[in-house]
Formats: sequence, C-alpha cells, structure tokens
Amino acid sequence: MIGSACLMLCGIAIAGVANASPLTLPNPLTFSTGLLGKIDVQGIASGMAFYQDNPQGSPGTLGAKREGTDITNGMVIIQKENGPIQFDIQAGAYSFPTLAASIPSASRSTSEFGALPVAYLKIVPSSNFSVEIGQLPTLIGVEDGFTYQNINIERGLLWDMEPIISRGIQFNASAGPLSASLSLNDGYFSNRYNVMSGSLSYAINGSNTLGLYADGALGKSRTTSNDSAYSSYGNESQIYGVDYEYSSGPWVIEPYFQYMHTPKSTHLGIPHAFDNYGGALLADYSFTQTISLGARAEYLEVGGKTGEGLNAIAS
Repeated sequence: MIGSACLMLCGIAIAGVANASPLTLPNPLTFSTGLLGKIDVQGIASGMAFYQDNPQGSPGTLGAKREGTDITNGMVIIQKENGPIQFDIQAGAYSFPTLAASIPSASRSTSEFGALPVAYLKIVPSSNFSVEIGQLPTLIGVEDGFTYQNINIERGLLWDMEPIISRGIQFNASAGPLSASLSLNDGYFSNRYNVMSGSLSYAINGSNTLGLYADGALGKSRTTSNDSAYSSYGNESQIYGVDYEYSSGPWVIEPYFQYMHTPKSTHLGIPHAFDNYGGALLADYSFTQTISLGARAEYLEVGGKTGEGLNAIAS
C-alpha cells in the first residue's frame, strides 16, 4: 500500500488477556462456576479510521476507498487459566490490516476463520508441561494475529507470509530459562494435518530473550488453491526465523529475521521454486501504562517472477 496512512480511533479493553500486548490491560472479570472453577471473561473493542492516496482494493470493497472506518476488534474472550484442565475461547469480529495489502473489512477477515477464531483445550499435568488441542494461534513470527495484541495497527510484510491460526495439537515445555513448543497442525487453515511447527526461546535475563522458530509440511499437502483460508502456496512452504526481544522500563525492541522457501508445485500452479527473506525491527515506547508510541522498519525480498505464486501476494 503506497502512500497510505491509518489512524486508530479507539481501543477499549475490558479485563485482561493472556496474549502479549504493548499496553497494560485491566484485570479480567472473574466468575466462580462451580464444577469448572474460576472463569475469566473480557471484552476487546477497537476501531480504525484511514486515509490512503493509492487504494489497492477491488471496486466496491473497503480497500478501494480513499478514506473509511471499520472495526478492527470486537471480541469476547473466555478463559480458564487454573487447574489441570484449562481452555481459551475468543469469539467475535476482527480484521487484519496489513502493510502493502488492500485494507480488509472486518466481515471479510472474519470469514477466514469464522466468528470463533481461537478455541482450544489445554491440559496441564505439571507446571512445566502442557498440551493444547483445537484452533490455535501460530507459533511462527513475532507479530500476533489480532490488532489489540500488536505494537502497530497494521501487521507487517513478514507477518503476511506467515500462518495466523491453525487447527491441531501443540506440546509446550519449559526448563529454567528455556521454553519450547511443538505443533502438528493444518498450516494455513487447510484442513490437511501435515504441517509441523516449532519454537524455542531462551531467556538470557529479565530483559533479553532469544528465540528460534520453524514451520514446514511433512511431505506434500495435496491442497488446492481453494483448500486454505488464505494461502495454499504457504502450505507447501518452509519458514525459518530468529527473533530477539529487549524489554526494559518503557522500551520494547524486537528485531527478527525470516527465510521462507516455496517449492515447485504444478498442483498449486507454482512453476518454479523460489525464496523469500527479510528482516524487521519493531519498537514501542510507553509514556504511561495506557499511552505508547510504536514504530517499525521492515524489508522483504520476494523471489520468483512478478505476479507469480507468493510474489503475487507480496507485490
């Protein structure tokens, strides 16, 4: 999206959420439910206003307008975060505004994963091991899926190449400063459960953390361009990344680098294998607990011919 600007009109959070956020959110509303124990409930509401001088959307869509407004999050989040059986449910409307892409409407984005984008059961047999089953946020990348979880209003160029939400099973373990997760899932929401994702992080100290992540199909996924919610090309690809986070006082600084390989696939209409690689620097400075300033610098090199495969998505 060339020569465009976006302004967040409002961001209202009611109660807290487990996902990382650049802002300190209020505590959740907690209810005792007898058999299920304590349940946390919260709501998130946010909106966006924008002006752009070079609209990228198809005629009649939100992205085709020079100026407009829309909901970015209107969600209810219900969580159980205690005991050996836990769960996380997030329901409502959302959108994924992304750099270099047409501005999507909330109705369009919500249709990708439905009104219940995140819903999983978490089994916690011990304090350092857990298993999650259901519709899960991805392990890949630094930026999260929803606007309220991120430093910037729009997701980035590298994020646009990554899975957002997948269906599957995920194992989590920790030991001292090390934590790791491994997931077998359907990648880009393809309903083909042959993608393996993993992440490993090392907490150097209270302010510095180093992380690695990888994602790739175990053999050919046999998907078609209509099988995945948003990127059948990605379901055949492999992603490798390294990230670093510095968090101290008012500052959060997160550089990361990512490489993606997409193999040839006549089944998906990809005549040649190609590679994407890039880096990003995300930064946030908090003036108070409720006011912060975010910024990013990002570079992405996309392989392949113009308009071909993922190059068509990124260009």
